[in-house]
Amino acid sequence: MLETSVVGSYPQPEWLIDRDRLGERLPPRVRARELWRVPESSLEGAQDEATRLAVEDMERAGVDVITDGEMRRESYSNRFATALEGVDLDNPGVALDRTGHENPVPRVVGPIRRTRAVEVRDVQVLRSLTRRRIKMTVPGPFTMTQQSQNDHYSSNRDLALAYAEVVNEELQDLKAAGADVVQIDEPYLQARPEAAREYALDAIERALHGIEGETVLHTCFGYAHVVKDKPNGYPFLAELDDCAATHLSLEAAQPGLDPEVLRQLPSKTIVLGVLDLGSQEAETPEAVAERIRRGLEVVSPERLVAAPDCGMKYLSRDLAFRKLQALVAGRDIVRRELEA
Repeated sequence: MLETSVVGSYPQPEWLIDRDRLGERLPPRVRARELWRVPESSLEGAQDEATRLAVEDMERAGVDVITDGEMRRESYSNRFATALEGVDLDNPGVALDRTGHENPVPRVVGPIRRTRAVEVRDVQVLRSLTRRRIKMTVPGPFTMTQQSQNDHYSSNRDLALAYAEVVNEELQDLKAAGADVVQIDEPYLQARPEAAREYALDAIERALHGIEGETVLHTCFGYAHVVKDKPNGYPFLAELDDCAATHLSLEAAQPGLDPEVLRQLPSKTIVLGVLDLGSQEAETPEAVAERIRRGLEVVSPERLVAAPDCGMKYLSRDLAFRKLQALVAGRDIVRRELEA
């Protein structure tokens, strides 16, 4: 009852990545190796160490379901998307980011195929570091379609279904490697609702087909560091009650989401954002508890998971840790109330 979880990313250390350069640009869609402070020959070991520190923080804060903090990624999506066959990274395409600005993106020039498991070692390292339940995230097929230039497939629907095939292959391997929970990140469902209505559910269904256990779909309005002014409602939400995921992870704290909209999702467990990542102050436990209480007016405790709004990578590590402490303390307040 009332588990806590992180969404995906956690702040990468200054010694690992150039955080100033990371914060000055749009989230990369192609590779951005220039962001790493560690030579290529030592990078994997450095990322392993950063993963250990992130796991220790999440465990010390008391989070129930943890990730590897996405320490090996320059953005949530580009590590997986650029590891696929069928994309030209030397001559990238261009696509509008959800901010309306052009961003270099993978250019699809042939059939999308997965030549190797991209994140299996990530799961293995994470599993070796903790006995808690672990989650691994992969960019979703709809969002990868929006973050690419399609020069091969006859339609974006066909491209999304091709991406869905490789996501499904990856998720199968991640589960076999020890991931308790797998998540697909689909923020562009909210940025491109018209296209989402055309083919997103079909792509999500294919991506999650045959995946056993908990499957999470995360959607949001974009990193708080990048997107400051956010609407307080989702244009593509009720449709997600029909998607294949067992859990829906929703940004709610920063946009001030009215919990009443959660009535549109009666069949899903809700991973509710109760940490505002646009605020440079850590919430008090009571503020977190109040956000959870509001969610419980609509969703039963068995169907509610408390989490940050989104990935925490743009926060300082100290602030992220204090926010996670508040997350767990606020949940504990409400849990005691329910038990009483």
